[in-house]
Amino acid sequence: MSKKIENEEFEYVSDDDNDMVDKKLNKIKKILKQCQKEKEEYLAGWQRAKADLINYKREQEQKISDYYKFANEGFISEILPVLDSFELALKHTKEKRKREEILQLYNQLLNILKSNGVEEIKALGEKFNPEFHEAIGEIKGERGIVIEETQKGYFLNKKVVRPSKVKIGK
Repeated sequence: MSKKIENEEFEYVSDDDNDMVDKKLNKIKKILKQCQKEKEEYLAGWQRAKADLINYKREQEQKISDYYKFANEGFISEILPVLDSFELALKHTKEKRKREEILQLYNQLLNILKSNGVEEIKALGEKFNPEFHEAIGEIKGERGIVIEETQKGYFLNKKVVRPSKVKIGK
């Protein structure tokens, strides 16, 4: 039985029908809550997976970047003795013209190494640091300070490729 009031239709429902509707409504609400719980779990899982993927990509990009930064490390380690030989030649060459030629070659090699991320480790007058310096002896001087450098050390992109061999004050 229905009755129309101001363009709206209402049905009269008995108490038994109300109970059945309430039960169905409660069942639907339970199912909705369960669906919402599952949705939140799935969303949280998806968000974690997405964050993990982003972190993984970032780590891989960093590894690739580091690989390119230090790919030449072995080659540079082999070139450093050549640089040492140039330095020795400069120390022992007295003739001005030969000295200038050697210096020119030395500077070219040094510029190539610098453009590839190689830097000298400062040692003379610095406080001894075992991360950058290798002590090969002690001589008279200020305690713990590098007094003499027997072989230069080098960084490759802020990483020690070869420590400086030094004598420190005692």
